[in-house]
Amino acid sequence: MSRPSHSLWVMGMAHGHNPTKFSYKNQNWRRPLLDLFDSGRKDEPYLISVLRICRIIQSREWCPGTEIKLKLLGIQLNTYIVNQVLKADMDSNVAFSFFMWAESQFGYKHIYFTYKSIISILLRDRKLELLADVLWRIQENRFLMHRSLYRLLISGYVKLGEVHLAIQTFDQMVASDCVVFAVDYNRFIGVLIKENHFDLVKKYYLRMMKEGFSLSTFTYSRLISGLCQKNDLDFVHYLLLDMYKIGIVPDSWACNIYLNYLCKENKLDLALKVMDEMSERGREPDMVTYTTLINGFCKVKRFQKATEVWNYMIEIFPSVDVVACGTLVFSLCSHKKVDLAYDAVMKMAKKKIQVSAAIYNALISGFCRAGSVDKATAMVVFMRQNGLKPDAVTYNILLNYFCDKLMLDKASRLVKRMKKSGVEPDAYSYNQLLKGLCRANQLDQAYAMVTKMQTAGLCNMVSCNTIIGALCKANRIGVAYKLFREMVEKDLLPDIVTYNTLIHGSFRKGFLDLAEELFEQLVRHGLVPDVILYTTMVDHLCKTGRIDRASNIFHDMKANGVAPDVITYNALIGGLCKEFKVRKAMDLYEEMVGNGCHPDEVTYKLVIGGLIREAKIQMACKVWDQMMQNGYALDATTSETLISALHMNDKFETNAKRFGRAVVPFSLQR
Repeated sequence: MSRPSHSLWVMGMAHGHNPTKFSYKNQNWRRPLLDLFDSGRKDEPYLISVLRICRIIQSREWCPGTEIKLKLLGIQLNTYIVNQVLKADMDSNVAFSFFMWAESQFGYKHIYFTYKSIISILLRDRKLELLADVLWRIQENRFLMHRSLYRLLISGYVKLGEVHLAIQTFDQMVASDCVVFAVDYNRFIGVLIKENHFDLVKKYYLRMMKEGFSLSTFTYSRLISGLCQKNDLDFVHYLLLDMYKIGIVPDSWACNIYLNYLCKENKLDLALKVMDEMSERGREPDMVTYTTLINGFCKVKRFQKATEVWNYMIEIFPSVDVVACGTLVFSLCSHKKVDLAYDAVMKMAKKKIQVSAAIYNALISGFCRAGSVDKATAMVVFMRQNGLKPDAVTYNILLNYFCDKLMLDKASRLVKRMKKSGVEPDAYSYNQLLKGLCRANQLDQAYAMVTKMQTAGLCNMVSCNTIIGALCKANRIGVAYKLFREMVEKDLLPDIVTYNTLIHGSFRKGFLDLAEELFEQLVRHGLVPDVILYTTMVDHLCKTGRIDRASNIFHDMKANGVAPDVITYNALIGGLCKEFKVRKAMDLYEEMVGNGCHPDEVTYKLVIGGLIREAKIQMACKVWDQMMQNGYALDATTSETLISALHMNDKFETNAKRFGRAVVPFSLQR
């Protein structure tokens, strides 16, 4: 170790670390010293010396005068006195100055205890540059560092967040003559795991193994958990082999983390093998283990295997966590394996294991999706028999089924039964009924229901959008718009779905002014139309001759991050060509191609037609070539027009050469 560099010293000064000047305000140092003065103690004369020294160094800044006063005390220093002074809870700058002064006294030499005290003080106050000076002096004095000092340094550096210094110190410890134990490697590797230095973990682990040490079960478990998060499953396998050699296995929580990551990587057969290996070595799987495997098998749709694991699990555990059952049932029902889910629930019921309402609801929903509503209603009865009341979710599942099937009478009776059982229908319940009425085209009843929902405070955007959509579909735009206005008046702000529905409905009915007004409202409220609505507006404005407004909306569309599609481009290109603005149409065509939006047959027909009308025959031929290269063919009418224009163009070019001047017909001068 070399003497601390001047740059380190300057860095310390910049942060206020001045070892030669201090103003100590804490007077709590007297109490620990006075407590030492018990009657009859053999070291009492030494403690009096300690108190005399502390009175001097605690009462003023350290300066040459301080050293003179200490000299005048005439105290013969020894390591006991120095160590007790350093333990007097003093400022680290003063402690360092005293430590250095003591070392300069004739016949005095620091020992392990005084080094330990000064190192502890400097680490406590983060005086790393002063600590570097102390460590340099230790080497200069050829003092043999004990492993406890190395441990103190490593621990202190870690607490200060100086992990790189902890690593350097550990390397010095290993390279020194002091004896290093397995506990040192365990602590150090634990630090590296916490700091996510897994590249260094591997390095020191391999070195440790060569020296005949091994990690504790807990450290191995921490390491396996960390490596799983880094997706280094190969090294986890390497560690497991090392553990098996010395007869240990990871803790259960680490095993479960490893198995979970194997399942995520779709290595389910390996996960089963690892679980069996753990079991053979005394680490029996717990419910978390089995739940992890069940979840893994369900995710890859290996439902038979998931069911086998579940069946084995309920045989060996007297009480089963409903989380595992829920994982299996939810997955089976979502993949239309409702019969397997039913078997799993029945096995739990036979073992008197309480099943949650959520699991029953999943099963009821599964039967409804499978069209077995009789079985679904039977499960509701079974649910009651096992002490669970159907909740709002249960009723809403059945209500959704009846409304989807337009069984509106049954749906109405179910709502009444729901209220009678003490479960109030919520907004979702009424929205299902509303959806059913709209699908059955019972719009007057639906409108009346919305009014009642508004009174009850249960009307939301889903409700309004449902009825507005149905009214627009039935071309009852006036009623839909009236409801829209009522929504706004009651501070129920329309969303993009509302505007889309009304605008498209207005266009279909021919209410063009209303459609434009609604579009302007939408923009003012900060909503962003989708590509379909933007295209509809661009097409409408082009057809009504407002090309500039259409172009502005097109640019707003791109600015709002909505990418135009081929239909949008075609609408604006068609409008530009119709207004004899083929140059701008060609710019838009080139932009379209450059943005990766492939022109279709309509695009080519519009562009070529526009070029022909403006007598840009050569450009039209070029676009025609591109059209054929992309596998499209012109229709007969446009093709004949282009060929006729080509012949006419060739004829007048011949006359121009004969008479020495350009003869261009008026029809081609545009």
